[in-house]
Amino acid sequence: MFLTLPTLLTWARIVAIPLIVGVFYLPWPNAEVNLTASLLFIVVALTDWLDGWLARRLNQTSSFGAFLDPVADKFLVSASLLVLLELGRVTALIALIIIGREIAISALREWMAQIGASRSVAVHMLGKLKTAAQMAAIVLLLFDGKLFGVIDCHLWGTWLIYVACALTIWSMAYYLQKSLPDIRAKAR
Repeated sequence: MFLTLPTLLTWARIVAIPLIVGVFYLPWPNAEVNLTASLLFIVVALTDWLDGWLARRLNQTSSFGAFLDPVADKFLVSASLLVLLELGRVTALIALIIIGREIAISALREWMAQIGASRSVAVHMLGKLKTAAQMAAIVLLLFDGKLFGVIDCHLWGTWLIYVACALTIWSMAYYLQKSLPDIRAKAR
C-alpha cells in the first residue's frame, strides 16, 4: 500500500515542508510571508487528519502508512519550530523540549514494539491535546501579526507554545510511566 491516496497525502505533507521553510526566503513583505507560511502550514496540517480519515474510510490502512504518518508530523513540527527559532519567535529551550520529546517517544515506541509491549505507549488523549496546542501555537507564531486587526497572534502563540511545552513534558512523563513496568520486566 505504498501509493494509496492516504499515503500520497502523507508524502505530500513531507514534500510541502520545504515550501513552508522556503517562503521565508522570498523577497516579499513580512506580512505576506507570514500569512503564506501560516496558510501553508494549516493546509499541510489538515492533510494529517484527511489521510487518516481516508485510510479508514477507503480501508487503505497499512503498516507503511502507520509508520510514515507520524514521521511526516514530526518533520513538519520540527522544521516549523526551527524556522520559528531562527525568527526569534520561540526559544531554543522550547524547541529542544518539543523536538527532544518527539525523538524520545518515537524511540520508546520502537523499543516497546520490539519487546511486544506497544500497548503501553499507544496514543493517549494527552498526546492529542499536546499536538492540538502545538499546531495552533505554530500557526499563530508563523502568522505573528494582528489577526483581523485585533487578535495578537504573537502573544497568543507564545502562550499556546508554553502550554504545548507543558503538555509535551506531561505526556512524555505519562508515556514513560506507562511503559516502566514493561521496561522493568524486560530488564531482568
